[in-house]
Amino acid sequence: PIGIPGEELSGVYGGVDFLRKVNLGKKPRIGKKCAVIGGGNVAMDVTRSAVRLGAQRVTCVYRRRQEDMTAQVEEVEGAIAEGAEILTLHAPLRVEVEDGRATALWAQPQLIGEVDKAGRPRPNTASVEPVRIPADIIIVAIGQGIESKGFEQAGIKIQRGGTLLAYSSTQLPELDGVFAGGDCVSGPATVVRAIAAG
Repeated sequence: PIGIPGEELSGVYGGVDFLRKVNLGKKPRIGKKCAVIGGGNVAMDVTRSAVRLGAQRVTCVYRRRQEDMTAQVEEVEGAIAEGAEILTLHAPLRVEVEDGRATALWAQPQLIGEVDKAGRPRPNTASVEPVRIPADIIIVAIGQGIESKGFEQAGIKIQRGGTLLAYSSTQLPELDGVFAGGDCVSGPATVVRAIAAG
């Protein structure tokens, strides 16, 4: 969850669930206008899928600059080439509702701030009015977390940020014959890196 009012409403979907339906050949109800929240590869997959499913206007909302997106550059360029709008420096604020369904996403413009530990400028709230982005559906594609509590209880070392500590060989420290790989070690990355770890 992203933690904004209205995200539990009808018409608001998770990115992975949306893509699962698309990949299973089910056509999710897309409407004419779609807002996508996020700046990673999943957000770009969702954005491009929404365009291909027939949405007339797809707006991908991201709180940082385009160059700060974690999505591959060619994925972002591909989304723009397919007709999607990338609305950067806008942080999701709330979902507008009418008759129990989402009708718009409100976003707060942002300013560039100090660089964080990851080397990206931290966004700060701009002193201007929020922006209304009309949307028949809103898809939240901000990434997924790692359920590390059970690992920690089993004595596996957890790094700051919740990832498991593993050697480059994928073996866990002090645990012979126990290995870990993929996003639970590297954090959000590509399927290719996860397969390589496997």
